[in-house]
Amino acid sequence: MTSDNSARQDIYSRITDQIVRSLEQGIKPWTQPWNAAHAAGPVSRPLRFNGETYSGINILTLWASAMERSFAAPIWMTFRQAKELGGHVRKGEKGAPVVYANTIVKTDVDEKTGDDVDVTIPFMKGYTVFNVEQIEDLPAHYYARAESTSNPDERLAHAEAFFAKVGASIQNGGNSAYYRMASDHIQMPSFEAFINAQSYYATLAHESVHWTRHPSRLDRSFEQQRYGDVGYAKEELVAELGASFLCADLGLKLEDRPDHASYIGSWLQVLRSDKRAVFTAAAHAQRAVDYLHGLQCARRDAAA
Repeated sequence: MTSDNSARQDIYSRITDQIVRSLEQGIKPWTQPWNAAHAAGPVSRPLRFNGETYSGINILTLWASAMERSFAAPIWMTFRQAKELGGHVRKGEKGAPVVYANTIVKTDVDEKTGDDVDVTIPFMKGYTVFNVEQIEDLPAHYYARAESTSNPDERLAHAEAFFAKVGASIQNGGNSAYYRMASDHIQMPSFEAFINAQSYYATLAHESVHWTRHPSRLDRSFEQQRYGDVGYAKEELVAELGASFLCADLGLKLEDRPDHASYIGSWLQVLRSDKRAVFTAAAHAQRAVDYLHGLQCARRDAAA
């Protein structure tokens, strides 16, 4: 019988191996608008059957699964959920792995005092979901196609508003984008220097995730010693994933940046040496994006 630890390790390995396969082909499974033809939006986080969004590592594994099989729809559900909605998974279809993490509270006896104490135990389990394109006879809105989008070269009001409420110090000019910890500012080339609006906001999303690492905010550190080392690669992976999550939330396309192509090799090295690395990076990315979203509420409350 398989133990909980070995089952959990199998989940880590299965999902990490899936992402490694994409990276080995030179494909980052978090940069493509797989659902561009679906009414859920030009880019979207993967969605549950009820419209709720997936988070963390599940975003990556479902995006990777969508890319592998060219799914345009971002909606996923279990076999049972499909059946309850009147649909059925086509025979021979292979599902995608997702995970569920939670905690249980168990009452134990304190060895020193003999008193009953509550012990919180984390657990993770995997299950399988199917894309709506693998399922027949669902209600029509699950298959709805997208309408045409607006001119991408105009400044996007909702993105402008979002980053304004983040409140980061942003300096414009030059020909490179970066976050500098010492001065706690984001450097961005001018809006006009980018190919289109999508590229500008995607780059700003990436640097904004880096901005959350400051000690006064999330205080995130991977013990980076120099440019290009393992710690640097881990932080870049967090920023990449966080930007992809945030762009999905804002309906933006995350374009590949030329300077990130060289990171694929270092990411592969990190992922191959630690099956939990991408889970850790995704968790940090989710915290960063949650922090940026939280600032929207904080600024709004302060202005009230």
